Amino acid sequence: MPELPDVHIYIEALSARVLGNSPTNIRIANPFVLRSVDPPIRDLIGRRIIDISRLGKRIVMEFEGDIFLVIHLMIAGRFRWRPPGGKVPGKLGLAFFDFEQGVLILTEAGSKRRASIQLVRGRPALEAIDRGGLEVMGSAVADFAERLRRENHTVKRSLTDPRLFSGIGNAYSDEILHRARMSPMLLTSRMTDEQIGTLHKATQEVMGEWIERLRVEAKGDFPEKVTAFREGMAVHGRFGLPCPVCGAPVQRIRYADNETNYCARCQTNSRLLADRAMSRLLKEDWPRTLDDDE
Repeated sequence: MPELPDVHIYIEALSARVLGNSPTNIRIANPFVLRSVDPPIRDLIGRRIIDISRLGKRIVMEFEGDIFLVIHLMIAGRFRWRPPGGKVPGKLGLAFFDFEQGVLILTEAGSKRRASIQLVRGRPALEAIDRGGLEVMGSAVADFAERLRRENHTVKRSLTDPRLFSGIGNAYSDEILHRARMSPMLLTSRMTDEQIGTLHKATQEVMGEWIERLRVEAKGDFPEKVTAFREGMAVHGRFGLPCPVCGAPVQRIRYADNETNYCARCQTNSRLLADRAMSRLLKEDWPRTLDDDE
């Protein structure tokens, strides 16, 4: 799922193509992508796009007349841009927004349809779907600390909670915690001021570096590969591969739909965190440290 850096690059690419322009036609190829009925989607035709912004992991286009188009790409949603008369992806296309200068296409690969489009009228209605997470870029360390200490969770869970922090998901939270040399299982109630300061700095550094890196890779186009398992990530998606800092093999904790990756040597004093499935299977044979695992 696209996270803050990916969505940031999408917004830059969208702004370069459609900001200040008005759609001449809108075609919804798959009715399930449209999750609202009022205002109707065709009310956007002829209205100028006056702003494009991010709401958590969602993209918001503001149209004249106080109407907001909210797009959530989810896991497999992508944008494509085709010049007028260009070939458009029929099978994968969910929605087509025609402009005089080209066609903006929302696509989704795979059989599951999770990407969504929602229209709301008025800023209060837009704010009602905001999860309320703190925007970490440019945030003060005091505000960051207040969010972390608001609830007692593992630091990994808190970073990825959209009610606490905006735009951070599974992938970049792994990278942030590795940069901070911090265990994903550390409880926020036990974090010192120094640890919170380190995490705040790591969060802003990692997000800023990846925004710039993705900007260079995209070269003004839409990102093709989003978030998961990017070349150049330190630990996320690199289970078994050497940590770029210390060379120890990257570890993982597996869940139903995703996994947490970490370096035991850099983040947990060489202690291996229990993987529910494997630790239950191996029981007494489950290795407790990197040395036990060798």
